[in-house]
Order: sequence, then structure tokens, then C-alpha cells
Amino acid sequence: MHHPLEVTSPFLPPQHRRHWLRLVATTLASWGMTPGAQAQVPGAPRQLRIGYQKSAVNLVIAKQSGWLEARLPGTQVSWIEFPAGPQLLEALSVGSLEFGLTGDSPPVFAQAAGKDLLYVGAEPPKPDSSALLVPANSPLKTLADLRGRKVAVQKGSSAHYLLVRAVEKAGLGWADIQPVYLVPADARAAFERGSVDAWAIWDPFYAATELALRPRALVTGRELASNNSFYLASRPFVTDHPATLQVLFEELTRADRLAQQQRPQAIKLISAFSGLDAGVVSLFLQRRPASPVAPLSPATVADQQRVADAFHRLGLIPRPVVVADIVWQPAKAQVAAR
Repeated sequence: MHHPLEVTSPFLPPQHRRHWLRLVATTLASWGMTPGAQAQVPGAPRQLRIGYQKSAVNLVIAKQSGWLEARLPGTQVSWIEFPAGPQLLEALSVGSLEFGLTGDSPPVFAQAAGKDLLYVGAEPPKPDSSALLVPANSPLKTLADLRGRKVAVQKGSSAHYLLVRAVEKAGLGWADIQPVYLVPADARAAFERGSVDAWAIWDPFYAATELALRPRALVTGRELASNNSFYLASRPFVTDHPATLQVLFEELTRADRLAQQQRPQAIKLISAFSGLDAGVVSLFLQRRPASPVAPLSPATVADQQRVADAFHRLGLIPRPVVVADIVWQPAKAQVAAR
């Protein structure tokens, strides 16, 4: 029998698993909670609009299971799907959402554009869940072969940073490639018809393409980028409803336990929601480490700062940003509220 918060992923070294467990446990304890506790939620909002993507495993499982609705009976919970993180954060910044999940790059672009939002939580890194793909018969064999080539990528997505790092590792400049900015569905079509030479993409689009087209991965995030996942929220929601944020953390970590310990049920829930083949879901879940939700650690903030600095160095964002400026500090928030 596994402990409710046990993290047993081969993708995380033991010391990292222990660190993440401590973060989760400390967070719940600071709120006076234990895992699985079902306390009343004071000051819950009348509506909670959650933005998610097909890759947001914890959110999808929580949505399909109805857990948040059960925990927040007086709250109208709405679930809004987005094709990628940049679109989701735009909705969050204009007040159309309270909470959502993205990869590492979208918050950097949002912060650089002056969007008012906060990092509130993170999942452990998922370096194997993104890749730079080329067709199986492509003449491109190394990253240096990207010179002069067209590469499809969603602008401002986690795959955008993967591509930035790939170009750097190849010893190339950003001007040495031809980025083609496309949403995942359009990028897949361009990749299939050969109008781009490579495609930087994340799961489950990566898994679906891998099974359908049998491309080659020039590189995955393992060699280049942590591919962190971040939960972001509007400032008013964080300020006014910290107890609801607590419930979100609990139920998302509960969803992760289901994904890890009851894999067939998780595949069924995700497939039913997404319309993805069970084989695709199984493949991308295999690449996904255990992912309990916790506040951002100093190491995660530092890793995210490297993402921001890379985009600024290339002139891809208009100004430098300090990631820590928009990271929610629950301990400080509790002191301020006293």
C-alpha cells in the first residue's frame, strides 16, 4: 500500500521526490490540513473558472471525477479548454479565468507584457514530455543541421524554450533558423505535408504524432529543458480565496495519485475527455513523472528565471523580468492576513 503522497517516479531522483513531498506536506500543514481532509471551505467564491489543456493530467482527472464540485458545493466551477498556454494566460490576465496550468514559457511572455497574474504552484519537471521532431526520412541528423530550416512551434509555449535551448546547444543563433509560429493542430498538419522541416512539441501532441507518423526525435527536453508545469491564478482570486486555492492543491495532488496508482482508470478518464486513443494517453502518461502540486521552491524559481533570461537575451520578450516578483508566497500571505 502506498502512502497517499508517495512519489515513486523513475524520472525524479530520490532526493527530489523527498523534496517535493516535503513541499506538499508543508503546504497542507500550513493550512491546517492533512491529505484527504474534507473540511468546510470558508469564503469560497461564487464562481471558479479553470483553464486547462489536454496535457493537464491532474486538472483533467479532477474535472472528470467531479471532485472540486463536491468540495465546493456553493461554487459554480467552469472548465475552459485552451490549445496552449499563451491563450490561457491571456484569458487569465483579462479576468476571464481565476486559475490555470501552463508550461514554463507562457508565464514569462505574460509577465514581460505586464499581465497581472501570480505563480501559485508547480509540478515536478517533465523533461521527457517534449521533443524536437523530424520526419523519419529527414536528412537532419544533428541539431546543427537545423541551420536554415523551418521549425514549427507555438510561440510563447514550453516548446518555444525547448527550441531556444536546442539552437543554443547546436552553436547556432536564433537568426540561423526559420521559426514558423503555429498552434499545435496547424503545426501537425504542416509537419505531415512537409512544409516545415522540424516541429518542437509537447505531450499529448508528441505522443499522438509519435504513434501515428513514427517521426524521429532529434532531442527531448531531457538534454535541454526541465519542462516545468506551473499553476497560475489571478491576483484577486489568490488574495480573496486562499482556502479555495488550498482545495485546488489537495484535489490536484489527489488526481496525481490516481494517475500513478490507478493507471487504467486514469487512461479511461483522460481518453473519454480528450478523444485521444488510449494508446496515446498511455504513452504520454509513461513519460510523465509523479506530479503532486506544491508552491514554487527556490530552485524552481531559479530554473524559471533561466527561461526568462534566455528569451530576453534573444530579444524575444521586450524587457527583462524578475520571476520572483510574481511568485505567491503563502507563508508571507498568512502573516499579512493576521
